[in-house]
Amino acid sequence: MTILTPIRARRERPKPIRLSDAAAGRIRAIMEQAEGRYAGVRVGVTNGGCAGMSYTMDYAEAAGPLDEVVEDRGVRIFIDPKAIMFLVGTEMDFVRDKLAARFVFNNPNQTAACGCGESVTLEPAKGEAAE
Repeated sequence: MTILTPIRARRERPKPIRLSDAAAGRIRAIMEQAEGRYAGVRVGVTNGGCAGMSYTMDYAEAAGPLDEVVEDRGVRIFIDPKAIMFLVGTEMDFVRDKLAARFVFNNPNQTAACGCGESVTLEPAKGEAAE
């Protein structure tokens, strides 16, 4: 007798970070100029600044052994494992205004920011966002 087990559809795991169309487009343009030297962009957070933490972005030649790899809108993002709990639920955007063009992190875990905008206060993700 053959026992059949039901096939369950796998639910896609939520991405810890999402990219806006503008951010993905800008990263794709930057990566094209790099002519294949990099596998993607590494995003993280570091201690520092007047509000306590700052976002970091660097070119990544390869994934680190514990990096979370996110592919969104044709772009590969490597997330530093120490930053995951601070970035869950974040949307990365790219904005242009009269004086600057920059990447912006719209982060639900951010509780404060300094006046210059260079550093933020972050809390680890809680509840459903962390699952």
